Amino acid sequence: MQDDRWQQGYSRHLISISYHLKIMNRIYFDNAATTPLDHDVLDAMLPFLKDNFGNPSSIYSYGRETRMAIETARKSVAKILNAHPAEVFFTSGGTESSNTAITASVRDLGCKHIISSPIEHHATLHTVQHLHNLDIATVSYVKLLPNGHVDIKDLEKLLAASKEKTLVTLMHANNEIGNILDINAVGNLCKLYNAIFHCDTVQTVGHFPFDLRNTPVHFITGAAHKFHGPKGIGILYINENVKIEPLVHGGGQERNMRAGTENIYGIVGFAKALELATANYEKDSAYIGTLKSYMYDELKKNIPGVAFNGDVLGQSLYTLLSVSFPKTEKSEMILYNLDIHHICASGGSACTSGADAGSHVIRAINNNPNQVTVRFSFSKYNTKEEIDLVVKQLKDLV
Repeated sequence: MQDDRWQQGYSRHLISISYHLKIMNRIYFDNAATTPLDHDVLDAMLPFLKDNFGNPSSIYSYGRETRMAIETARKSVAKILNAHPAEVFFTSGGTESSNTAITASVRDLGCKHIISSPIEHHATLHTVQHLHNLDIATVSYVKLLPNGHVDIKDLEKLLAASKEKTLVTLMHANNEIGNILDINAVGNLCKLYNAIFHCDTVQTVGHFPFDLRNTPVHFITGAAHKFHGPKGIGILYINENVKIEPLVHGGGQERNMRAGTENIYGIVGFAKALELATANYEKDSAYIGTLKSYMYDELKKNIPGVAFNGDVLGQSLYTLLSVSFPKTEKSEMILYNLDIHHICASGGSACTSGADAGSHVIRAINNNPNQVTVRFSFSKYNTKEEIDLVVKQLKDLV
């Protein structure tokens, strides 16, 4: 009976958010950029926005209450990821987490050679390039296969040829084309060649189950706003066998790993969002996967010359579809025209939105000047009816 009531309540939350999006006359297909906050997550956060405001570093009861909330959240996150609580650190998001892991690998773990790929998130690429520009690490970029996957054979060649301690930094799932890396295969190669492995898992934490005790990785990252949690809160997993210095100094918070008063309500929200995502993984992933397949089929049926980027029907995110349309006078303005019709989508990555610099990912795998790329990404709040409306508009725009 209790499970039935919980399920009914959960369904009402889905209907409520879908309703609010509809009354705003907006179709939101940019969930890889950020997701709407789940009502249950907001409810969990509210007490720490209003009443439980104490500084967790204080020794009186207000402080002890918030300290307990943080440590309870840490234990919850660790249990879900099958990690030890001492391996989980809260940060401001995926960018800070990746910066910390990459910088510490060079500064503290002796990595003088970095292997990455040309299609990483800029949080990785720019950090790697910065360290290279400082002349404290050399950089190699692994080759890509025609479908956008990392060439594992080339990665092994680079590792075998490296004469210095190496950091491998590769993302678990690409945020623009959706390709998923075999994290265990890469981790085992790093183990074989005594390399440090940092994996940007921002697009997969909260979307797939993790078993970090049995995954050969030194660092992973997460961001709550990618799975219906709040913005401005993330995690960095640091394997218990790795000892690094903090990136941010000035206090003893996060067990001396990250200075600054903790984002209590964000931390509570992260844990609640991850708990909900994990509890509903099978149902939500199956449903969202049907949306992706449906849009793929409808676009192929209705848009002549449409193409798709990445391993779209293979090892790929169930939440994301990267589509290339034939370039015409109309399609060159496709994102603006979609926006006019209250349809939110992205031209590749949304993390540099406002700057029409094109996508480094699409250039690396499909540098075709006669195509225009749009990324559609879905959540549990989207519907097939919305896809029908978007495809109808795309027929007119393309």
